[in-house]
Amino acid sequence: MAQNDPALLIDLVTRLGRWLDEKRFDEARTVFTEDATADTVGGSVRGIDALAAQARRNHPADVATQHFITNPLIEVDGDRATIDANLLVVFASPTDRRVLGERYRLEAARTPDGWRLCRVAAQVIWEVPSV
Repeated sequence: MAQNDPALLIDLVTRLGRWLDEKRFDEARTVFTEDATADTVGGSVRGIDALAAQARRNHPADVATQHFITNPLIEVDGDRATIDANLLVVFASPTDRRVLGERYRLEAARTPDGWRLCRVAAQVIWEVPSV
């Protein structure tokens, strides 16, 4: 493990939240590997293009989101890492609000371009339904 790997992985997790909130779906390759998978409340997909399409579908342009990703627990094993973290996400459309509390289980791989996520799994722990 390189001394700065934990800081780089925290930065990667922060970029994941910003990627979703700022709807930068065309920039998926700055966050994910080509063969990345996602298992979330929005569905299960494999491959970066399918992952970006799912994110775009579940985070529409007219719905503001804010992802609070906290308490990352990072384990690095060579060029692979796991990151467990808490996630609080707010969806705010013009007509309603929805809040989810989830647990993230992320896997990352060191690539020539730096750390990238190769797996995102999110488990819903609680939800405040639309109000």
